[in-house]
Amino acid sequence: MAGLAGSCHPGPVLAVTALMAGLSVTAGQSGPRSVLTVAAVLTGQLSVGWCNDAVDARRDIAAGRRGKPVVDGAVGVRTVWTAAFLALALCVPLSFGCGPWAGAVHLTGVAGAWAYDLRLKATVWSWLPYALGFASLPAFVALGSPGAPAPAWWIVTAGALLGVGAHLGDVLPDIRADLRTGVRGWPQRLGPDGARLLLPVPLAAASAVLVLGPDGPPGARGVMALGSAVGIAAAGSVLGRRWERTAFAAAVAVTVVDVALLLASGTRIS
Repeated sequence: MAGLAGSCHPGPVLAVTALMAGLSVTAGQSGPRSVLTVAAVLTGQLSVGWCNDAVDARRDIAAGRRGKPVVDGAVGVRTVWTAAFLALALCVPLSFGCGPWAGAVHLTGVAGAWAYDLRLKATVWSWLPYALGFASLPAFVALGSPGAPAPAWWIVTAGALLGVGAHLGDVLPDIRADLRTGVRGWPQRLGPDGARLLLPVPLAAASAVLVLGPDGPPGARGVMALGSAVGIAAAGSVLGRRWERTAFAAAVAVTVVDVALLLASGTRIS
């Protein structure tokens, strides 16, 4: 069980699920609907994480990537595949339980993530499932709210930009190993230096959309948050040329700002 838990990419799974839990509350969903939303997101994220580890098992073993449960022998590939399909099977009724449009949107994002794991990861289109998946999450919350209102354009756009940034950040530590095993997705084609320097850009752009997208003038806090995000992103890109970890640290800081802005926007996402 410990190996299975470790192979689902628990960090990203918990982070995304917690973010959607907070957004569902700030968007005004009832307690039972928030629980249903969180359950759908959790099972979708689990299915994607397990699918990713199962697909990558042979490559990870060949590359000797220690610390992964499948590589270390803590869990078998067949068990991980079984868990992935069971989580996906649970995700379908949970998603549609939030409404037909909400369910369709969420499952489209989950399907895109599975497409990434199964095929698109090694292509120039590897960024697309991330953009689609992250854009679908706030749309899922909006459509699952009372009256099923359409999501605001800016919340979907910001989600897509956050997804692109998440893709760059997720792949960055493994780019050199991926290139040795023949994985040539979008970040790998950029190379370690290009991906590191580009990493803060979509995140800062998401900040701008979250602050400037809603109707009406942005508040003072929003302007301050945007200025901070852009400044941190610029500093990370410049200093990252000399110190590799600076750009990644800057991206994490900008992501924190974006998460705060996203949660603060909960009542206006539709």
